[in-house]
Amino acid sequence: MVDHRRQWPITDDLAALRENIQRYAAQAGLTGPRLDDLVIAANEAAINVLEHGGGAGTLAISCDGGVLAVDVADRVGVLRPGAVPSERPSGRGDRGFGLWLMGELCDSVTIDRIPGQSTIRLSMQVGEGAALGRSAHSV
Repeated sequence: MVDHRRQWPITDDLAALRENIQRYAAQAGLTGPRLDDLVIAANEAAINVLEHGGGAGTLAISCDGGVLAVDVADRVGVLRPGAVPSERPSGRGDRGFGLWLMGELCDSVTIDRIPGQSTIRLSMQVGEGAALGRSAHSV
């Protein structure tokens, strides 16, 4: 199991960022569709930073006590706690699905905000008790 924290800048090279997330999460014991779900959710969070969070930020990943956490921080701070919708957006536009999707794919999603920075935390159980994820949600 991986027990150290890793951090990378969020840049336009999302493929490299996804590879880093996938490598770390697999070493931590996340596998199959749950690994895919985490990579997709983290990619969505990184895209939000590039499009809405000032264009730059950081992604940190760690595993502690059987919980894999991905923290995605921007440099603007517009996301507010509670911003993750519990119901699927209406689909009337081509935007607004990212936060909802993150909530569907991960075991938990939280947002913290301080002046000039929003941090979204994507959490997934690893190992025993890891049967939540997508199967616990209707996508």
